[in-house]
Amino acid sequence: MDLKILGNRIANARKAQNMSQAQLAGLLFISPPAVGKWERGESIPDFMTINQLADIFAVGLDYFSGGTHVEKGRELPKLTYYNGDGTVAGMICDMEPTTEPELPLLTDFSGSALAGTDFVGVHAPKRKFLGSDLRNADFSNADLNGSSFKGSDLSGANFNETDLSGCKFSTNNLTKASFDKTILTDTEFYASELTKANFKEVSLINAKIACIDLKKAVFENCSFKGTTFKSCDMSGVNLDGQTFIDVMFDRVALTGASFQGATFRNVSFRSTSNFTNRYYKTLQTIRFDGAMMDKLTFAALKGLGVDLSLVKTL
Repeated sequence: MDLKILGNRIANARKAQNMSQAQLAGLLFISPPAVGKWERGESIPDFMTINQLADIFAVGLDYFSGGTHVEKGRELPKLTYYNGDGTVAGMICDMEPTTEPELPLLTDFSGSALAGTDFVGVHAPKRKFLGSDLRNADFSNADLNGSSFKGSDLSGANFNETDLSGCKFSTNNLTKASFDKTILTDTEFYASELTKANFKEVSLINAKIACIDLKKAVFENCSFKGTTFKSCDMSGVNLDGQTFIDVMFDRVALTGASFQGATFRNVSFRSTSNFTNRYYKTLQTIRFDGAMMDKLTFAALKGLGVDLSLVKTL
């Protein structure tokens, strides 16, 4: 088929769904300019992508090869020719222009084999990745806010500069995953493997981290605000020079952890269960040399017998 005709068929079907090029690109995890190239007849999607387009537009494959426009009992509008930038290039579409706002398109990628897939820069909020193979997938610079990852293999995944606000990570393998300048606002991590996961220059705001072994996770130049650590093992973790504001360490193992040069404001290390001699001894192994604390945090730790002789109050 002539590329120009195929491009116009894609544009026509997209318009019939009241879908922007950016929305279609998000569903296919490609860039919006790639959709524009198809519609201008400058390139052609591969066979697998054409199958995906048929599913998205609810048409048969013959629609793209010049067959009928009828699928599942409905008829698409007459073919209208577009310039690739959304403007009509000749015929007038018999669809009435819509004034309704475009709605986000939800897509479920659960159970998918997507190891090594390039998701760089995609706009894909509120997606579901349940039980998916996402090893070494590249999500850098993507917008995934509100998405769910559960029971998936995300080992080696790249989330650098990705918007993960409101995302939920539950029972995932995040070994060696990279979180460099990632947005982690209202993000939840639960019962996931984070060995050698790297958090660099990240602000964790109102984040929740629960039931996770963090002994071998790496935190570098991070700040924590409103973050809750619950039932985690953070023994030996190095958090030197980092900032903690309104943070709760709830039943967290911190034996040998280091907070040297860190800043604390309204931070609680108190267990919600009854104190034991073992818990007191655990707190006394933490290194706070050179740290700065507000007076209430200082008093709470001092009252538990922690050595704060090299700590300054704010």
